[in-house]
Amino acid sequence: MEFDVLIVGGGPAGLSAAIRLKQLANEAGQELEVCVVEKGSEIGAHILSGAVIDPCALNELIPDWKEKGAPLHTPVTEDQVYLLRSETSGVKLPGFAVPKPMHNDGNYIVSLGNVTRWLGEQAEALEVNIFPGFPASSIIYGEQGEVQGVITGDMGIGADGQPKDSFEPGMELRAKYTLFTEGVRGHLGKQLLAKFKLDEGKDPQHYAIGIKELWDIDPSKHKPGLVVHGSGWPLSGDTAGGFFLYHDTNNQVEVGLIVDLSYSNPHLSPFDEFQRLKHHPVLKQHLEGGKRVSYGARAIAKGGFNCLPKMTFPGGFILSCNAGTLNFAKIKGVHTGMKSAMLAAETVFEALQAGDEGGQELTAFQQKWESSWAYDELKRSRNFGPAMHKFGTFLGGTFNFIDQNIFGGKLPLTLHDTLPDHAALKPASECPKIDYPKPDGKLSFDKLSSVFLANVVHEEDQPVHLRLTDPDLPIRDNLPKYDEPAQRYCPAGVYEVVEGADGAPRFQINFSNCVHCKTCDIKDPAQNITWVTPEGGGGPNYPNM
Repeated sequence: MEFDVLIVGGGPAGLSAAIRLKQLANEAGQELEVCVVEKGSEIGAHILSGAVIDPCALNELIPDWKEKGAPLHTPVTEDQVYLLRSETSGVKLPGFAVPKPMHNDGNYIVSLGNVTRWLGEQAEALEVNIFPGFPASSIIYGEQGEVQGVITGDMGIGADGQPKDSFEPGMELRAKYTLFTEGVRGHLGKQLLAKFKLDEGKDPQHYAIGIKELWDIDPSKHKPGLVVHGSGWPLSGDTAGGFFLYHDTNNQVEVGLIVDLSYSNPHLSPFDEFQRLKHHPVLKQHLEGGKRVSYGARAIAKGGFNCLPKMTFPGGFILSCNAGTLNFAKIKGVHTGMKSAMLAAETVFEALQAGDEGGQELTAFQQKWESSWAYDELKRSRNFGPAMHKFGTFLGGTFNFIDQNIFGGKLPLTLHDTLPDHAALKPASECPKIDYPKPDGKLSFDKLSSVFLANVVHEEDQPVHLRLTDPDLPIRDNLPKYDEPAQRYCPAGVYEVVEGADGAPRFQINFSNCVHCKTCDIKDPAQNITWVTPEGGGGPNYPNM
């Protein structure tokens, strides 16, 4: 199938690009075939975020979004920021001591999955072709090395790699230009970065894992619009991160923990840190007596400005979280990701209108990007993450207060963090073991019951989508040196070290548990694990996340 523009990934950025393209085509009275492919079972199925969003990009894209029923129902009414000193104590910071980017005036607490579903409806109304359940598995290149589209994954392949009775081959989707908005650590985005050397001369991208739960709470405790952030306990040492708790509509609270993947202790389990965090009085007061109704996890590209790759290459773009446009100082990336995609859409449309037949590198995008408020915002926040990594939570926070509140992000220096996250682990023998308490089934839970709430579905009889370059490495190298950290950094119980039939340890991959967070692809110290797209529609099915 051939299109004018193909968009890989049906998240907020990909749909924003599709909508903008069709808006421009309609204004010009031109026909434009735009296609969006999405690996989830439906638009929004794989979307997971806090989420407090800045509506500035949405205001530009669809100015009458309120009249059109966009699900932004809960404006932020109050910000609270805490520093947790221990498992029982915490200090609420005064507003003036909080870095300006963390203030949420004018922002909204949302289910980003539902916002994405609404954007999908707007795109369909403009006659965008949307294909959910079709993962893009490989890239089509032309004779000059330019991108010409993608091939979707085969359906009905058995675990032995052979076609089953239900086999359906993948489809070639070709386009003049292809926009890759796959999300963080995109399977094809990784290949594009390497092939076109898009990140040459940039700091290595840095990541965190975000783990989130949705709770129904006691109506008497519900405060719609309340935003709570914090850092400190239970994370310590060189482990950076922070928590969030948002009061949304319908007596629901969104709660989660973000753990930077630059941590060094291989005994650390982000999932278990989150479970014990909820017992802290600052969070417990909101959750106690409530019921957990959903769970999920995903990686976050948090390197920011210093890690941004070149976003253009012959035949396409790499955009939004696939490129790392999140502003970690604001803990927000929806608005900047949408803006990057909207600018790419405008660049592509101008080229096509001028008679471009496709396959070129549209370098005009760079000037548009560097002239945008999104670029300026990211540049002003460039030191935020490196400061936390170099100086720790307290000194880093002080630096960021000075940088953001006094100098407006314009300090005449740029901090860098050049150690890749996977290289940060120390040998297990050099690090203290962490004794995590057993879950109580009221505030804290185990991984398997959590995965159940993520509505994860994978056809069991299919090839494992978590590929090991060297199948022997986990037991031979990672187990003796790092106590095989995949057992702990995975938030879904995918990886286990079990006893084999011969009594020797064996590395087991429970791929059907996978929530597609990509943490293993990022944090494995040997970079031995590669996440690839499973059969279409597989993975989590998040309802209101």
